[in-house]
Amino acid sequence: MNAAIALSLIILIFVGVPIAIAIGLASVVGIQLHDRLPMLLVAQRMFAGIDSFPLMAIPLFILAGNLMSAGGISQRLVDLAKAMVGGIQGGLACSCVLTCLMFASVSGSSVATTFAIGAILIPAMVRHAYPKPFAASIQASSAELGVLIPPSIPLILYGVATDTSIGQLFVAGIGPGLLVASALMLTVIVICRIRGLGLQDREDRPSLRAATLSALPALMVPIIIIGGIYLGVFTPTEASAAAVAAALLVGFGFYRELSWRDLPMILKRTVISTTAIMLIISAAALFSFLIARSGLPNEIAAWFNTVFESRFAFLLAVNLLLLVVGMFIETSAAILVLAPILAPIAISYGVDPVHFGLIVVVNLALGMITPPLGVNLFAACSVAGIPVERIIPQLLWFVLVVFGCLMIITYVPAITLAPVDLLLGGG
Repeated sequence: MNAAIALSLIILIFVGVPIAIAIGLASVVGIQLHDRLPMLLVAQRMFAGIDSFPLMAIPLFILAGNLMSAGGISQRLVDLAKAMVGGIQGGLACSCVLTCLMFASVSGSSVATTFAIGAILIPAMVRHAYPKPFAASIQASSAELGVLIPPSIPLILYGVATDTSIGQLFVAGIGPGLLVASALMLTVIVICRIRGLGLQDREDRPSLRAATLSALPALMVPIIIIGGIYLGVFTPTEASAAAVAAALLVGFGFYRELSWRDLPMILKRTVISTTAIMLIISAAALFSFLIARSGLPNEIAAWFNTVFESRFAFLLAVNLLLLVVGMFIETSAAILVLAPILAPIAISYGVDPVHFGLIVVVNLALGMITPPLGVNLFAACSVAGIPVERIIPQLLWFVLVVFGCLMIITYVPAITLAPVDLLLGGG
């Protein structure tokens, strides 16, 4: 049965069937080849896969991100970032990284971050004499912070798939997110100095005081979300509802850039995004049930224990596997299919499940900026209006930098676990 499911899945993905449909059809093939499994199992397991309270956070965080994009919050965060770092050579490019870091603390989605911030900053960088492929590559690589900084939809999916505390995963994402953001900003500054870019970045720089005052209502949203979770005021799911309420308050009450006429389109985008993710989750739930029933996870665990004697070698092998998987399979599907298999094996090697969750998500985040899938890559190219092949040479340096950060995150657990111990007492 395992061979039939795997072969069916590979063929369906290769011929271009959407990943959710491919996972579901491959699972149906496995059920048909099993004498004692009824087809009713398809509906039962797919429904059970999305019948989860923590998953309610996903549509609400998506809605909060869409409300922020339309409510004037994106522009205020851009102005604040420009005021903070715009005075140095390469400061405008650095403000792209910094704005993505701030916007990620609300949207939870790297693609949403790409469109919301890229639509403002890519044209601004081009006006300041940055080459368009370079500007797009900065945006694509910075937007992956959307899946590292809490709230993160991939971290929610990992938590649900492996029964790991989503609150702890959110806190653990702070260290890796700040590490990647700092490394990207340093890389941008070095490249700008070498190439002579960003010499005009001081122009149109707003004053820090004015930008901060203007952005204060926008900053309320991540403060409410993250502060509420860290202080134990509400769960991540409850925080998502608070994020929607805060985004509505800021968009309607403070900036007044949201109108009732905007809501139907915002809700439509939210429903479309949520439906795509939930379909993947439900199909992956059926797939994971069949894989678990077949005993494959135990066989894989035994194989890993035979081939890789040390934790160092195991983590290196997992990194290489996930890097390849992330290039070809959508992040949500990869997490839901692989995390339940790999997480127990990681625990057997003494790897903390929260730490392993960040390793998985950072790995798959790299797949968002590498072809052939590279959703952030295509989104940034769409905003910039350039073909993908023009961005690849510029993107290479940023991919190497993020990979270097991944190695540090993998082998220095304190980067992820120290904030958990500090803010949540490890529990």
